[in-house]
Amino acid sequence: MPEGCVGIEPMITKLDQNTINQIAAGEVIDRPSSVVKELLENAIDAGATAVTVEIKEGGISLIRITDNGCGIEGSEIPTAFLRHTTSKIRTAEDLLTVKSLGFRGEALSSIAAVAQVELISKTTDSLTGFRYVIEGGEEKKLEEVGAPEGTTILVHNLFYHTPARKKFLKSAATEGGYISDLMQRMALSHPEISLRLIVNNQTKLHTAGNHNLKDIIYGIYGRDITRELVFVSRQLFCGQIEGYVGKPAVSKGNRSWENYFINGRYIKSNMICKGIEDAFHGIMMQHKYPFCVLHLKIDPAYIDVNVHPSKMEIRFQQGEQLYEEITEAVAAALKEQEMIPSFSVGAEERKKPIASAPRGAEPFEMRRMQEEKSAVQWKESSLQSDGGRQEDAFRQDDILLQSGGSPRNIEKKQGQQVREVSSYAFDHTPVPTEVKQQELFEEKLLQKHFSDEYQIIGQLFQTYWLIQYQDNFLIVDQHAAHEKVLFEKLMKAFRESAVVTQQMNPPFVFTLSASEELLVQEYGEFLKNAGFEIEPFGGLEYAVYAMPMELYRIDSQRLLREIVDGLSQIRGSQEPDAVYEQIATCSCKGAIKGNQQISRKEMEALLEQLMGLENPYTCPHGRPVIIKMTRYELEKKFKRVIS
Repeated sequence: MPEGCVGIEPMITKLDQNTINQIAAGEVIDRPSSVVKELLENAIDAGATAVTVEIKEGGISLIRITDNGCGIEGSEIPTAFLRHTTSKIRTAEDLLTVKSLGFRGEALSSIAAVAQVELISKTTDSLTGFRYVIEGGEEKKLEEVGAPEGTTILVHNLFYHTPARKKFLKSAATEGGYISDLMQRMALSHPEISLRLIVNNQTKLHTAGNHNLKDIIYGIYGRDITRELVFVSRQLFCGQIEGYVGKPAVSKGNRSWENYFINGRYIKSNMICKGIEDAFHGIMMQHKYPFCVLHLKIDPAYIDVNVHPSKMEIRFQQGEQLYEEITEAVAAALKEQEMIPSFSVGAEERKKPIASAPRGAEPFEMRRMQEEKSAVQWKESSLQSDGGRQEDAFRQDDILLQSGGSPRNIEKKQGQQVREVSSYAFDHTPVPTEVKQQELFEEKLLQKHFSDEYQIIGQLFQTYWLIQYQDNFLIVDQHAAHEKVLFEKLMKAFRESAVVTQQMNPPFVFTLSASEELLVQEYGEFLKNAGFEIEPFGGLEYAVYAMPMELYRIDSQRLLREIVDGLSQIRGSQEPDAVYEQIATCSCKGAIKGNQQISRKEMEALLEQLMGLENPYTCPHGRPVIIKMTRYELEKKFKRVIS
């Protein structure tokens, strides 16, 4: 007997069918959520517009799935439970253009191999339905029954005759949680289908199937996330991307909020992850991950879904181009948004801009409230008289009303280019409380005329600038602001090969390790373009003859050491990211710090540069540069007004 074969009969034999089925089932069915996934995909492929999933004990004792799809012919039901039987494809060539979620023909046979299964199905053309029972892969019964159109599958006692596998399942609550997560993803991936999840006789999820993705996001993730969504839509070279991403303030320490679907299929892809996350680079805190629900409709000729039994992985043709277009699509949508976070002390929310005076209000407060009321009445009557032609002017009036303006000074101010959210719809249609007028007339707070209207109040803690702008109170972090300005300067100079350098006299010498020397040599061109002149000085020593002008006064050796350390993290095509990170690091080192007194002229000069940037809202590391509080919110805190 050959070595290594002790205790094993050295005879090759064919496995029995039961063993074959259980091995195959192990590749597809590992827990109750796997059963639900496969059967849900079958229901969707069958054209169902409504599917109900019911589970008990986390799906271990019972899974019932009912759909209103096309059903299965009675004569085809036993065949459907055989391995590799499917209606989705006919030949290997069909795999290249498959559009259905399922296609391997292993789901029903795998489930039947490890559970007690009952199927009831009726097609549109049939007078009666059929009931089929199969347990552990062994057929028990096939009979005619009365049934509604569609299919119902009951899966009892999962792994009932394989107790060793059942031991690896977690608690019923945990297994039920996996199914809930799956149902949420399926709801997000198919907003056109009404899905219901019933857990131990209680409805946990129910979607309308009205095609409205935002409604589903609201139902799953709640109001706070939904109101921070940014719509993404763009044509790709191989299809289309559409959906929502959250603003940078909506983030998490892991990727569990990243949802993306290829042709309705939930997948995991490092390439797509990277494309989405790179779009947030510089506007989101490091080590945080964005929220997204994105649908990619891709020509099947550009993808291969036949990669893994669970169908969670996909191969892409021209993946690099797809990655770039995903990044561009998300980044472009984010650029259209203003990223100044609001702050308030307490959990109160603004409900309407005009408030009644509190009991015991001071006389001037009473007068102001009366003026506001009169102004509103005047505005409404004017709108009715001219058919709404003054709506653009009145859009500006709301700011003045909120700040104590009267009809007379409103008339004087109507020529100013200011806009604010109004509490009235200009077509005389009442606006529901939950529908913000901001969605109708949203415009960025920081306009080109910012420098003509802001007023610097002063510096707080020698770190933050306090600024009044229109009807808003802004706070600027001076370090983050200067860091962003430096970063943009360096980045622009790098792209245009126009970095201004400062000669070092005398040059300084520093020693590298052997691996660091290889990095300096490999990325020598990058370092030169960034403004560093570095030459060999003998052995492992290198001399630095010049540095970027902006970074001249920084601890040069420490800065270069950090840059070289960063270069060691580069992998292949990630070099542009490394360039970004290194310039961001340089910017941070050269920026003014907190707890540093600066003059008003310096503030004004830096503010002017900051407002000239395309994105002045976050530093290169994603921290906010500016936060705001409205006058109304401030007055509420002092109880000068009440909602």
